[in-house]
Amino acid sequence: MTQLQAARKGLVTEAMKVVAEDEGVDAEAVRAAVASGEAVIPLNIHHTNARPVGVGRLFRTKINANLGRSVTHSGKGDELEKLAIALKAGADFVMDLSVGSDDLKAIRQGMLDASDRPLGTVPVYETISRLEGDIPHMDPSFLLDVIRAQAEQGVDFMTLHAGLLRAAIPLAMKRKMGIVSRGGSIMAEWMMANDCENPLFEKWDEVLDILAAHDVTVSLGDGLRSGCLADASDAAQFAELDVLGELVDRCRARGVQVMVEGPGHIPFSEIQMNMEREQAVCKGAPFYVLGPVVTDVAPGYDHIVSAIGATAAATYGASLLCYVTPAEHLGLPDADEVHRGCIASRIAAHAGDVARGLKGARAQDDAMADARRTFCWDEQFAASLDPEHARARWQKTRALSDADHGDDHCSMCGKQFCAVRTSRRIRDLAEGQKK
Repeated sequence: MTQLQAARKGLVTEAMKVVAEDEGVDAEAVRAAVASGEAVIPLNIHHTNARPVGVGRLFRTKINANLGRSVTHSGKGDELEKLAIALKAGADFVMDLSVGSDDLKAIRQGMLDASDRPLGTVPVYETISRLEGDIPHMDPSFLLDVIRAQAEQGVDFMTLHAGLLRAAIPLAMKRKMGIVSRGGSIMAEWMMANDCENPLFEKWDEVLDILAAHDVTVSLGDGLRSGCLADASDAAQFAELDVLGELVDRCRARGVQVMVEGPGHIPFSEIQMNMEREQAVCKGAPFYVLGPVVTDVAPGYDHIVSAIGATAAATYGASLLCYVTPAEHLGLPDADEVHRGCIASRIAAHAGDVARGLKGARAQDDAMADARRTFCWDEQFAASLDPEHARARWQKTRALSDADHGDDHCSMCGKQFCAVRTSRRIRDLAEGQKK
């Protein structure tokens, strides 16, 4: 049985128990959330070294790190290094988006073996990479073969652009940026060139049979997500969303776990509306968002731009944040950029959890405040989202020959002007006056 099928039968699986322990919630609450479709536990039966991770509003907001070689850069070794960095930085999920290689299966297997977190893919990438000639010659039956092979290999969740229908393509062509989703553009070009409907939509029942057999979670791709602010929240985006809502129903009816991918570039003022609309149209299915990216003018800093949008998204309805690195819109991220992308997304996820009042979310912040008040530096580093970076930055000033090395203040104010030290004295004076 899939996790969804088991939950509907009233069974609490081992995976549900692990998620319940990690999240600090009752296992029955996890089962109920999975049964309703408001939570998913992507966990292929063949990915035996993966620890179950829950996605849904019952849990803390999770983050995903996109990895994988491009046609022009990186390889198996580089991506395994980035995988290790992403996992160390706290990624809850990873995706292998490798393209253009004869060794895609080996790259993916290396990631599956090295990752104790669920791994996702976009099967159409491998499909196109293995074909000769142009995209319009793609055989839909071959795409299903790739989906089947990846499911058998152990992929935990798959982005499938099944909701982008031919009728919505003219709407997207009215945009400033058109279609910016790599998978979405592949499917749209195939439909136009072959004068046919989306083959994934047409063969959706066959796809679900494959996924159900291995308990692969569907991540319904947002092939018509906006690629700039000018295209945000338009008719094309919402036409696809309505189809995704229908596909959610079909996934659940088949016992296949499903989450929904959301918009890319949207103004900050439209984030809440987009989150709430998805929740309504897709009946509470976990929402997996890229960013959102709230401005188009910060190349090199899009991890910051994304964190701004992702904080609001996590507050208003998203359950999984796809990281954005400083290399977004510029090139394939290197190892350091993968690290910074993960940390930026973790900051956003945590801030969103605090904002929505998730039980226990603020405990880490309170621990940090206690450590700062008492100048317990080791405890401050332990409470931080990136302990090594925080410690290294603290030691950077202390290494200066003219630095004041006292532990009861920092170099921002120095000992004489430290407000925390002054607050201590004020507190002592207040206590003395009470006596």
